[in-house]
Amino acid sequence: QLSESGGGLVQPGGSLTLSCVGSGNTLRSYEMAWFRQAPGKEREFVGAIRRSGGSIYYGSSVKGRFTISRDNAKNTMYLQMNSLRPEDTATYSCAAGLVVLSGMRDESNYYYWGQGTQVTVSS
Repeated sequence: QLSESGGGLVQPGGSLTLSCVGSGNTLRSYEMAWFRQAPGKEREFVGAIRRSGGSIYYGSSVKGRFTISRDNAKNTMYLQMNSLRPEDTATYSCAAGLVVLSGMRDESNYYYWGQGTQVTVSS
């Protein structure tokens, strides 16, 4: 099971850090990713990180502003979000799975999901 935390209300230009903690199976065995979904829109790939942390991928809309990291000893993945924009408002969910390199951006390749945490960017 995965559990996200750290969401909330932030002003445009502000920062938030989301956490995703795993229980049960250790997350160090899995590739992990963040996805987000805004009301009325399809789920969007935010970023993903290989199990070793050696390779990280970002969606084009967040690249340069968001940073993904993981601490396998703490069974935790993080999403540092800077320079937040109103269009970043969404429910952010973490996911884990055994995913080949070419499939890291595809939500269908992940089979463990958190319940999501709401991020609202508004003045």
